[in-house]
Amino acid sequence: MTQKHIIHTENAPAAIGAYSQAVRAGNTLYLSGQIPLDPQTMQLIGDDIEEQIHQVFRNLLAVVKAAGGTADQIMQLRIYLTDLKHFALVNTIMAEYIGQPYPARAAIQVSALPKNAQIEVEGTAVF
Repeated sequence: MTQKHIIHTENAPAAIGAYSQAVRAGNTLYLSGQIPLDPQTMQLIGDDIEEQIHQVFRNLLAVVKAAGGTADQIMQLRIYLTDLKHFALVNTIMAEYIGQPYPARAAIQVSALPKNAQIEVEGTAVF
């Protein structure tokens, strides 16, 4: 049986429910959804979507780094937006954090996210 290793870092928001920031099983890292919380205050960073997108990717990459990985090892992302009109902005900002070749990805519009965030991103990385 594959052992699961819980990944936690103070550089990303603590879990606000019954989940871990990430779980590594073998060479696969399963990243829980990150919303734009400031890791220090655990507060949503503001209403500006651009600022929220940047914070989500900073949080996500902090967890990947804590697991010993890099952005290049992210194989899949699932992006949840409360408004798909921000899709192009997500693409632009994501490219600042994750280079080519880009991971597989889905972008889904949802009616609401925790703490009234406008974006949440989860994913899978392989080491």
